[in-house]
Amino acid sequence: MNRRIGRLAAALLAALALASCATVPDSSPVKVLGRTGEAEQAPAAGPVDGSNPLDLVRDFVLASGSSSDRHGSARRFLADEAAGWDDGTGLTVLDGQFDTVPTPGAPNSADATTIRIRGTAIGRVSGSGVFEPNQASFQQDVTVVRRDGQWRIAGLPDGVVVPLTIFRDNYRSVRTWFVDPVRRLVVSDLRYVPSVPARAQAARVADLLLRGPSTALLGAAVSMLPPEAELRSNVAVSPDGALVVDLTGVGELDPSGRRLLAAQVVLSLAEVNVARVRLLVDGEPLIAERPDLTRTDVADLIAEAQPAQDVQGLVVSGGRLRQLTGPEPSAPLPGPSGDGSQDVESAALSLDSQRLALVARQGSRRALLIGGVADPSLIPTSLDAATMTRPTWAPSGTEVWTVLDGRLVTRVLTDTTTPPRTDRVDAAELVNLGPINDLRLSRDGMRVAAVVGTGLYTAAVTRSVDGGVALRNVHRLRPLDLGEVITADWGSADSVVSVSRGPDLLVAQTTMDGLGLQQVVGNNLTPPLSAVAANANRPLLVTDQNGVWSFAFGDQTAWRQVLGSAPDAVPLYPG
Repeated sequence: MNRRIGRLAAALLAALALASCATVPDSSPVKVLGRTGEAEQAPAAGPVDGSNPLDLVRDFVLASGSSSDRHGSARRFLADEAAGWDDGTGLTVLDGQFDTVPTPGAPNSADATTIRIRGTAIGRVSGSGVFEPNQASFQQDVTVVRRDGQWRIAGLPDGVVVPLTIFRDNYRSVRTWFVDPVRRLVVSDLRYVPSVPARAQAARVADLLLRGPSTALLGAAVSMLPPEAELRSNVAVSPDGALVVDLTGVGELDPSGRRLLAAQVVLSLAEVNVARVRLLVDGEPLIAERPDLTRTDVADLIAEAQPAQDVQGLVVSGGRLRQLTGPEPSAPLPGPSGDGSQDVESAALSLDSQRLALVARQGSRRALLIGGVADPSLIPTSLDAATMTRPTWAPSGTEVWTVLDGRLVTRVLTDTTTPPRTDRVDAAELVNLGPINDLRLSRDGMRVAAVVGTGLYTAAVTRSVDGGVALRNVHRLRPLDLGEVITADWGSADSVVSVSRGPDLLVAQTTMDGLGLQQVVGNNLTPPLSAVAANANRPLLVTDQNGVWSFAFGDQTAWRQVLGSAPDAVPLYPG
């Protein structure tokens, strides 16, 4: 990794010294996109003359949002002795208000003082654009001195500190794409890149692809770009408008591998508004018959399953599985799931809406049953426990997960030709944190969202060549904001909807990495809430003390009841 980054840095430095890329003829009208260190506009003005130490440090933090010219705006606040400040060691994001106050007990004089930056950190953005959540109280001390009548910062720790609002103004999220090695499909990996200069964003995305998957997907996703791969030249726009990406060191790839690599590059660059990519390897088209590629050419390789636009919600209520948002609300489904022959506690529908998994109460025990939606019978599995979390389907529709007695994460492998087989998932990293009260597979199958104790966590689903499955890279999302979480569901591959106890934040939508948090209005809801169901492009569904309610965002200002007098209801969408 270090060797590759070093090669990239050397290439960028060489490019800055040349009028054009060495591999592009001088007469070519190809426009070379901005290098990742190139400034598009002059940095904002520096410190205000006459600023007191508290205001100076505050303005420095606000100026740190702009990364242009190695945080040139922020560096204007520094005294000469702070010139070695390393802005590349990571970026701490603060949530909400932050304060600058005199550091208690620190020595002060007429020309030197120490100021404390105080707030709440929600996590750090690494040098590879990955947000790593870690919400906690934050404080950092900065030494300020007076020089020529003006206060300047003389000492501060390495790294950048930025409030979330300023970070959002200066950075944009992009999904880089890597490969699920089992299903041979591409999966998204959320990153953050500076918004300015805009013309450098394609180069930044190419750099992120060469660095490989983030730590959040370590062991779960791979790249078709080997460690020795690099760009032969800077990404550039051709005279006919295609973005030229010329790679070397890619190695031998079969046709399937070439398509996966194309999907990685094209989908990632589409995130920064690149419509057409001319993807080359050592100067030759990666896919000979299609030298130029668009998102449409590789969209079939995206792992995230897209439920039908007209997908209807279901609900478990009164021990039966019922329609919820279809033509006959609250009508029981035909067969054992709805006719009362099974005392249904929770259920899951596969993403194609063809397969059903039920948790049924059998006295003081729970059993998992599986079958087709149209089948007249359900097949029992060997699972038996005092408690089972509501089941959740993998995108393939041949694998369903549940948690037994809060500690044993189990998957059931099933198809239409063989009896169900059970397999334990290595979930020690989650189990060690407490009882697992809810667990949901993402719609690309690469992550889980889990409620452990009262916290909301995410983890990567890693699969070994021998068929073993484990949950790794566990992160807790927004513990100080979400409070006691009851249940959660995936709104998309990139966001989780959670329900919490208490009146302050009943329903919230959080990005899968914990950076973004959106409160959903609580109008009309009567806490405590007990269940939630989410699906891309469909209304949220929650259960409160009076029944099931829906919220469709947009112009809607309050929740609407869709099923009354059902405080035990568990709504569900496919997944």
